[in-house]
Amino acid sequence: MPRQTILNRLMIAAAAVVMTAPLAVAGPIDNACIRSDRARGNAALCGCIQQVANQTLSRADQRRAAQFFRDPHRAQEVRTSKRSSDNEFWRRYRHFASQAEVLCRR
Repeated sequence: MPRQTILNRLMIAAAAVVMTAPLAVAGPIDNACIRSDRARGNAALCGCIQQVANQTLSRADQRRAAQFFRDPHRAQEVRTSKRSSDNEFWRRYRHFASQAEVLCRR
């Protein structure tokens, strides 16, 4: 295969990766963040927070944490709950939040 053809294919593949990368970031946290008043549609910030969530929370935990964007009182209920499952989730959520605060600081 001629060298120019290989280069063209590599350029097309690279462009496809760049164009689809933001789609790979979308998740429950990203979607809730974008819709929240506090983020004001800051896609870069919300994408960063989603990336941290992908590294620190299960998908189920992400869906649960995304509810806090719509209903902050729900976070208070979970935080003060006596249920062990809520306490374990809150421990994971606090770790996620502290990591997002450090890594997504602008």
